[in-house]
Amino acid sequence: MSRRTFNILFSVFFISIQMVGMAQADKKVISLEDIYKNRKFASKGFQGVHSMNDGIHYCQVKKDSLNLYEYATGNYTRTLVISKQLIPAGDTVPVPMSGFEFSDDETRLLFSADEEAIYRRSSKANYYVYDLKSERLFPLSTNGKQRLATFSPDGKKIAFVRDNNIFISDLPAEASVPGAKDLQAPLSEYQVTADGKANEIINGATDWVYEEEFEFSQAFAWSPDGKRIAFYRFDESKVKEYQLTYYGDLYPEQYKYKYPKAGEDNSVVGIYLFDLGSNKITPVDIGKETDIYIPRIKWTEDASTLALYRMNRHQNKLELVLADAATGSSKVIYTEENKYYIEINDHWHFFKNKKEFLLSSEKDGYRHLYIYDMTGKPLRQLTKGNFEVIDVLGVDETSGLVYYSSTETSPMDKDICAISLDGKKKIQLNTRQGGNSVEFNKTFSYYIGRWSDINTPSYIAVYKSNGKEVRMLQDNAKLRETIADYRFVKAEFFRFKTSDGTELNGLMVKPPDFDPARKYPVLFTIYGGPGSQTVNNSWGTVSSWNQLWAQHGIIVVSVDNRGTGGRGEEFKKCTYLQLGKYETLDQIEAARYLGTLGYVDKARIGMWGWSFGGYLTLSCLTKGADYFSFGIAVAPVTNWKYYDNIYTERFMRTPKENNDGYEDNSPVNHAGKMKGRLLLICGMADDNVHPQNSYDMVTALVGADKQFESQFYPNSNHGIYTGKNTSFHLYRRMTDFILGNL
Repeated sequence: MSRRTFNILFSVFFISIQMVGMAQADKKVISLEDIYKNRKFASKGFQGVHSMNDGIHYCQVKKDSLNLYEYATGNYTRTLVISKQLIPAGDTVPVPMSGFEFSDDETRLLFSADEEAIYRRSSKANYYVYDLKSERLFPLSTNGKQRLATFSPDGKKIAFVRDNNIFISDLPAEASVPGAKDLQAPLSEYQVTADGKANEIINGATDWVYEEEFEFSQAFAWSPDGKRIAFYRFDESKVKEYQLTYYGDLYPEQYKYKYPKAGEDNSVVGIYLFDLGSNKITPVDIGKETDIYIPRIKWTEDASTLALYRMNRHQNKLELVLADAATGSSKVIYTEENKYYIEINDHWHFFKNKKEFLLSSEKDGYRHLYIYDMTGKPLRQLTKGNFEVIDVLGVDETSGLVYYSSTETSPMDKDICAISLDGKKKIQLNTRQGGNSVEFNKTFSYYIGRWSDINTPSYIAVYKSNGKEVRMLQDNAKLRETIADYRFVKAEFFRFKTSDGTELNGLMVKPPDFDPARKYPVLFTIYGGPGSQTVNNSWGTVSSWNQLWAQHGIIVVSVDNRGTGGRGEEFKKCTYLQLGKYETLDQIEAARYLGTLGYVDKARIGMWGWSFGGYLTLSCLTKGADYFSFGIAVAPVTNWKYYDNIYTERFMRTPKENNDGYEDNSPVNHAGKMKGRLLLICGMADDNVHPQNSYDMVTALVGADKQFESQFYPNSNHGIYTGKNTSFHLYRRMTDFILGNL
């Protein structure tokens, strides 16, 4: 090669390098600080909207005031209350406006302050009532923090729970008179129950396992006429305790609470009716068997009739029971049995005609909607087809429509539909494929709709009930510009078949400037638990943290294994009695499949997951040791014997009935198979997935002479965020481990 030729080629090369450098300089690089401290990639929403009774207005907190606006125009109507009106007597700081609740007649507001979290869905606080007519604020009680404060239907009373007992406060009639005196004095209250005791008896609130697995914490309900309260009573005296340790003082604090593990005793649950006129408490007849669940209660449109669900311990038989509010006598009007299990939801509605009710069931293989008469006679199936009804969004009896979300387009999408009560007319409201959600006003004349897809941030607008857009609320245009500046890569969906012919859905994010001739490492991000999905066509499915990995030359993958939702009962429930087995096999199959792709370095495939995802990560690193080179397991279950009985027995029955299912699918028992690198993380005050799980995994790995890394966070629960800088430290630790290994 001549010097002249070399000089020309060198000049071309140098200019090319400069041009590439300039092009790359125009694009910004994602940092952890941008994600978790500066919140640079957080999408904007439209929160705190409360529909008013007239269906024309909604109220929303704006800075220091709670204001009314019109759905149709967004025009400001008036201010209901400003923050300086919410300063309690003797204080200088106003009560927070967030989390407000109206009385049914919209004359009073309920606010909470000084809130203390208990568990995932429970808390206690100081509640205050604000009277809109007299413009006065008064405390609900001064005898200790309250829980679950709720207006009576007429707005004249409030029921709440304190120290495991139910109380009722009378709101003063004079509060509606302008200029009334002493309105900041505490309200008169009287006690409904008196036997509440910590770790023994709970009235009106749930025990830990009901709150976590049946997903509610308020365990009482006013009757439609306000004359009675139906409530739960939990006797958890025979439930075994679990102890958590909190550090920071000279001597650590020991916290004990009742946690029923798989196969262990549950609370004995009773349902009772309190009559406000006679002060009489009447038990509801829920049968002689005490080893059962009452996962829901609900008043029908008839104030003399309470409905409840009764379920056996195996959770494969569900009964709908109607109880007489005066006597407590009951009768079963609907029974459903399943060869696997039945999941509880809130898809039940009692019609105002007092003759019919609606519920959902998977009895035809997919979750669909059905209508029955009040004797339990089936009338009609409203929805049909190879798709799932995800949720019931509302029942508009005036127009005769049921609104629901579904997977009609695909398991990855969420559609918004309406169907007539005779089942003959169906409307799809969303016009764009992706993740759709709606929030209706009180009269079903408008809704706030949210749409996104996997590569597009949320678009939020007001719509008429027929799906016609009225006005845009938020389009996240600035965020779209930001993600373009930071080279966010578009995710791609893919499908593949496992060796047994099962087709699985997945998504993939490739690095910017992807070159198919190169070999890239792969990182799986998973959850994989029963009924869940991580492969969704909605914004947030791929996080900005995932995009950070892609910028570092890592292919990001997620695969929905058998057991996940959106694809019918058999796909979801085939894991019965073998929780973790098929989920692990499917993730291994996914790693095998990816290893056949020319641009994947099959020697560098990692995985990370939290909770059930942490469990799957450990299973894949042990049972799939030949396919996964490293993993991060955060707050993992390591033996299903250690997890709560409602969740675990739903899928596994008890350890006594299914010992092999428990032992074969415990990563602890396969620790010796691990070959890759592991980072094990847990919060040491996790009330949900106890740190005992991680400790046993450590013991097994040490016994098998397997080296690993670990990170433990004192005083943190399942979310691992307690204390200064904890969340950021956690994600920094995981990021360093991922980049160091891939």
